[in-house]
Amino acid sequence: MQRILLPFFMLFYLFNMFAQSIEPIKITDEWLVSIEKSAPSKTRIATDSKKKILVFSKATGFDHWTIPHNVAMLKILARKSNAFEIHIGYDIENFDKKNLKKYDAVILNNSNPSGPDRDLFSDLLKQNTTLTALEINEEAAVYEKNLMNYVKKGGGLMILHGAITVQNNSKEFSKMTGGSFDYHPKQQEIHVKEVDVNHPMVKAFNGKGLTHVDEPYFFKNAYFDYNFRPLLYMDVAKLDGLKKEVDEKVIYVSWIKRHGKGRVFYSSPGHNAQSMENPELLQFFLDGMQYVVGDLKCDDSPIGKE
Repeated sequence: MQRILLPFFMLFYLFNMFAQSIEPIKITDEWLVSIEKSAPSKTRIATDSKKKILVFSKATGFDHWTIPHNVAMLKILARKSNAFEIHIGYDIENFDKKNLKKYDAVILNNSNPSGPDRDLFSDLLKQNTTLTALEINEEAAVYEKNLMNYVKKGGGLMILHGAITVQNNSKEFSKMTGGSFDYHPKQQEIHVKEVDVNHPMVKAFNGKGLTHVDEPYFFKNAYFDYNFRPLLYMDVAKLDGLKKEVDEKVIYVSWIKRHGKGRVFYSSPGHNAQSMENPELLQFFLDGMQYVVGDLKCDDSPIGKE
C-alpha cells in the first residue's frame, strides 16, 4: 500500500511546488504603506491639470482577488503624483454616453465576464434588470458601442490583466483592444522583457524586464493582426504547461495602440498583488495612465503582420 501511495503524494507535492500559485494577501495598513513608498512621486511627463479616470471594477465571471488591491494602488498613484482624479465604478450606468464624457480615460480593472459568452455588458444587465433576453442583447450592444465610440472619439482605455476578456467574442472590440484572451497555463515565474528598451513606455524597467509570478496569457482573434505597438514579451520556450503547440517564439503581453483618436494600453502582468511590490511595475502603470490620457507621447504605430 505504501509503495502505491508514496509516488502519488510525491507527484502531488511536486505539482504544488512547481505551480507556484501565490496566496492572496489582505489590504493592510502595512501593505498600503509599502505601495506608497514604492510608488513614483511624480509623473514622467509634467502636467498642470488633473485628469479624471473611471476605474471600472466589477467582475461577473472569474473574480480576481487583486481587484480591490488595484483600486488601492491606482488611488495611491493618482494621489502621490497629483496628476489624476480616480472614480470607482461598479454599475453598467457608468457606460452611458453622458457619463463617459466626464472622464479622460477608463481603466478596466479585471472586470471579467462569465463564460462562455464573455459579454460583460450582458452580464451586468442580467444582474440589474428584468429585461427579456432579446432586450438584454440589444442593450448590451449599445453599451459596447458606447465604450468603443468613447475611445474612437479620443477617450483613453487602460486594460488590466483579465479585463482583456470584457467582450472577448466581439471581433470589433478585439480590434480595438488588440486581441482577445485564449488561455493561460499554470502560474509560474515569468521573465517578461522589453521589446524595445529605448521605448519611453518601458523606461521603468531599465532594460532588465520584470521577473515575477503570474499567469502567462495567450491571445486570439485580432491579436494576430498585430495592430499594436508591443511593449513586453515572454519567451514561449521557457514556459511550462502549454495546452497546445504554438508557432510563435514570443508572446506579447503588453502593448499600446490607437483606436481612432483615442489610445489603448494593455498590461497582462498583474495577476498577483505581490507584483506591485516592484516599483518598476508601478511606474509602468503610471506611465500607461499618462499614455492613455494623451500626456505621454510616443511611438504607438502598429507593427502589423510580417
